[in-house]
Amino acid sequence: MSNIDEFFEKVITVRLPEDRESIDILDQTLLPGTLKRINLHTKEEVWDAIKKLKVRGAPAIGVSAAYGIAVLANKFATDDYDEFYKEFKELKDYLASSRPTAVNLFWALNRMDDKAKELKGEPVSKIKEILFEEAQKIRDEDVAISRNIGELGFGLLKELKKDGKEIGILTHCNAGTIATAKYGTATAPMYTALEHGWKGSDMHVYCDETRPLLQGARLTAFELHNAGIKTTLQCDNMASMLMKQGKIDIIFVGCDRVAKNGDSANKIGTSGLAILAKHYGIPFYICAPSSTIDLKTATGNDIPIEMRDPEEVTTMWYKERMAPEGIDAFNPAFDFAEHELITGIITEKGIAKAPFDKAFEELGI
Repeated sequence: MSNIDEFFEKVITVRLPEDRESIDILDQTLLPGTLKRINLHTKEEVWDAIKKLKVRGAPAIGVSAAYGIAVLANKFATDDYDEFYKEFKELKDYLASSRPTAVNLFWALNRMDDKAKELKGEPVSKIKEILFEEAQKIRDEDVAISRNIGELGFGLLKELKKDGKEIGILTHCNAGTIATAKYGTATAPMYTALEHGWKGSDMHVYCDETRPLLQGARLTAFELHNAGIKTTLQCDNMASMLMKQGKIDIIFVGCDRVAKNGDSANKIGTSGLAILAKHYGIPFYICAPSSTIDLKTATGNDIPIEMRDPEEVTTMWYKERMAPEGIDAFNPAFDFAEHELITGIITEKGIAKAPFDKAFEELGI
C-alpha cells in the first residue's frame, strides 16, 4: 500500500459497519488534535452530526444522509408499505432540516426517496435491502466523481509546471478528502498529482484558515500535511499579500451549491478570494460535482444562506471570551462568487466555462 493509500484509509469520512446498525463517521470537530470515529445510531445523532459539522462538506453530507436514512429505515417495525413510506418521508424531512444550503443533502435524500417510491409493491424487507444498495452506489459514485475532478484539475496543474518550478495553489475552507467519500473536490487535483508520481514538494498549497470555524486550519492543513504535500497556513485576510508577491499560480475551491448562471456558494470568504483573483489575474476554479449544480436556482441571490450562532465568532475558539458581553455578531456560513469572477467550474463531466448555463447543458448536467 502506498503512502497516499495509507493516508486515505486513515481518514475515511463515513462508512457503513458490517452490522448496518449505525453509520461510522470521523468526528471532524475534534481535528486536528484527535482522530476519533463515532457511531451514529439514531435520527437525532445523524441530524446533530450534520448540523454541528461532525460530518461536513457537501458530498460527505450527501453520503452520510444516504447511509443514515438506509440504516434508520431498516429499523422501522412494519411490513406495510404505506406505513413504512409514511415513516420514511417523515425521516427524510427531518434529516433535510439539518443544513439548508448544501444541495447534496437534499439531492441524496431525494434520490433515496425516489428509490423508495419506485419500489412500491415490493416487500418492505426487499425495499430496505435495496436502499442500502442505493446508498452504497451514492458513495461509490462520489469517489469516482472526485477522481474525475482530480484528473481534470491535474491537467491544469501540468500546464503550469515549468522548469521544475513548484506550483503555488491557494484553497479555502475544506473541500478535501474528509469532505467527500475520497479525494475531495478542491484537493483532488493535488492528490491525483501524487498518484501520478509528483512529489509533495512539487506543489505548495496555501490554506486559508477560514474563519470562523477554521476548517482550513484544522482540516485542510491537517490532511494535506499528513499526505506529504508542502503546506502553509495563512489567515484569510493575508491572501492578497500572497497574490501580490506572485506566490499563487492557481486557486481551487469547493462549493456547496452552483446556480444555473454559475454563481457558486461556498464557505464565507470565497467571494473575496474571487475578487482578489480577478484583480491579480489568477485563475480561479470552482470544483463541483454535477449534483451540486442546481439548475432550479437561477442566481446566487436565490441561494439560502445559513446564519450560524454568534458564539462561533465571539467565544468558541478562545479560552476567554474575545468580544464584549452582549455584542452581536454577523455570522453567515456562506457567500457566493459571482459567475463573472470564475475562470471555470470543474465537474466530473468536464470543465464548464462561461456562459455557464450553456456549458452545463453541453456537459449533460
